[in-house]
Amino acid sequence: MRLFLFVLLFLTGFIVVRAQDVKRSENAIPTVVDSLYREDQFYVALSFNLINNEPDSFSQNGFSGGLSLGFIRDMPVNKRRNIAIGVGLGFSTNSYNSNLFIGEDASGTTVFSILEDEDSVDRNRFYTNLIEMPIQFRWRTSTVTNTTFWRIYSGVKLSYMFTHRASFKDDVTTVKKTSIPELNRFRYAATLTLGNGSFNAFVQYDLNTLFDENAVIDAERVNLQPIKFGIEFYIL
Repeated sequence: MRLFLFVLLFLTGFIVVRAQDVKRSENAIPTVVDSLYREDQFYVALSFNLINNEPDSFSQNGFSGGLSLGFIRDMPVNKRRNIAIGVGLGFSTNSYNSNLFIGEDASGTTVFSILEDEDSVDRNRFYTNLIEMPIQFRWRTSTVTNTTFWRIYSGVKLSYMFTHRASFKDDVTTVKKTSIPELNRFRYAATLTLGNGSFNAFVQYDLNTLFDENAVIDAERVNLQPIKFGIEFYIL
């Protein structure tokens, strides 16, 4: 009789505990895992702008920098979803400090020259604003639940320079030129981004020169091919 009561109490207790577990499980908020996740991201990049393929006597001075921001649509191409194609749209603004003067003569023709006496110059900068479309081949170590991962993104960036300005100021003269027909306003660049999490390093190398064959200094082409080094932040 005692054994029967003991077994009965044990079974009753087990049923009550089990019922409570089931009830708690039914009332719990389920954890939803998105097996079709994407790394759609906003990006912000800060860069230091260098110049390659420059004419003789050309030199940069001061700080030349840039800012880019935009959004990239992520399109995974494998089952694990760690390989993808990214296509985006963004905006970029840049400044270049150098001894290259850009002005115009009395007829309105663009004049390019190298400044000899930089000590008397207060400002000599070239500014650009571009609409850009990054296209990336993306590899990462991400998983469905891991949002901090290593990434290698390589690709190209297509851009259009919709505004620009050459600005010069010295002790006696101020020059602002906002129409330079010698510019290659369509831009093509190769890009590479390496990093972990939100913080990444990147390099961008322009594949065409800033100016066409009509931009010359003493019969030497101006050219100028920007190279950007900087940091890029991806925000989910």
